Amino acid sequence: MNRDRIDVVHAVTASLSLVLLKGQLSYLQKVGFHPAALCSTGSEVAAARTEESTPIITVSMEREISPFRDLISLIRLWWLLRELRPAICNAGTPKAGLLVGLAAWLNRIPCRVYTLRGLRLETATGLKRSVLVFTERIACACAHRVISVSPSLRQRAIELGLVPARKAIVLASGSSNGVNSSRFGPTPERLEKAKQIRRKLGIGAGQPVVGFTGRFTRDKGVPELLTAFQIVREKVPDAVLLLVGSYEPGDPVPPEARAAIESDPHVVTVEFTPNVDLYYLVMDVFVLPTHREGFPNTVLEAQAAERPVVTTRATGAIDSIVDGTTGLLVPVGDSVALAEALKRLLANRSLAIQLGRAGRCRVLREFTQERVWSALADEYKCLAKRAHLSMPAERVRPVCSEQTHSELENTLKETNDNVER
Repeated sequence: MNRDRIDVVHAVTASLSLVLLKGQLSYLQKVGFHPAALCSTGSEVAAARTEESTPIITVSMEREISPFRDLISLIRLWWLLRELRPAICNAGTPKAGLLVGLAAWLNRIPCRVYTLRGLRLETATGLKRSVLVFTERIACACAHRVISVSPSLRQRAIELGLVPARKAIVLASGSSNGVNSSRFGPTPERLEKAKQIRRKLGIGAGQPVVGFTGRFTRDKGVPELLTAFQIVREKVPDAVLLLVGSYEPGDPVPPEARAAIESDPHVVTVEFTPNVDLYYLVMDVFVLPTHREGFPNTVLEAQAAERPVVTTRATGAIDSIVDGTTGLLVPVGDSVALAEALKRLLANRSLAIQLGRAGRCRVLREFTQERVWSALADEYKCLAKRAHLSMPAERVRPVCSEQTHSELENTLKETNDNVER
């Protein structure tokens, strides 16, 4: 294999997390880098290869703690990076940050980056929290640069002693990948499709809709949301709660909360859908009562759709809106305060419209994908310069092809064979 074909590797744990990199790889290729993505095998890999036109390399990694499998994954990753020898390795998500970060450190990759997209340890307790603190410290220690996706996340990581301040940065105004604002804009065509979805879901034209998009878990504040919604209905009896997402076994909601979701006729659930942009336009208010975040993409998407937002003062979430200007902030875990904020926006339509429009303006000004990608490319060039590596523009790169994918898969096969031997 021609190792010059890959100079930047972006790693995430699960193939589902490739969505966090959508557009990044193509942009980096456009400005002179030759990137590849690395993740576990999954159904999203084939689609990502087509969309990005860049290599997607697969190595099995467990999302949860699994010492034996983690060791096997580390060996495979070490061997793979030894073959690729990229100039830059950027690992994001906790397990990839640990395993890929270690493999990159062992191979002395010249520029090592850890993208901190959130801290699971914030809501963990006991032994699990101790393990998560330990693994985050290793991931940060292996990196030359830690990119936090929000200012409050950076500050929290420093406070917890996970990373020194000199090593931690935030790109532009933050966020993991920015937002494609054109996809979510409330155009007449999209608003008409949203009306059709309302009718399909059995929601009346005049019924107020409080919406949530994400995982149905404790960390996302779903139990408090259900309690707050019942308080809202005392004042607004025809209100509807629209939940777009699915349950997760890793952090399940209490059985009584799930029963309430499935039995209340005023709670409408929709599985994750590629057309989530239209569902934001069904909502009158978007709510994210989260306990912890890196930087919530759903809040940016809702604001891009000109929807007012209610979220919490949790890490990451606090950076996603300007309180009183683009949305309303409430304390974490406070169902009463959450209900009051929701009632205020449902009762004051002009305020809701004002906050929604201001939110979209802020997204267009600060959180476009190109702004985040440009800042990332600049940081890579800065790291490369410090490591005395040639700049991307100074090299001619071959165009990625199906042959590249084939060669990468052959390399991985050789890696697996060597590990098994």
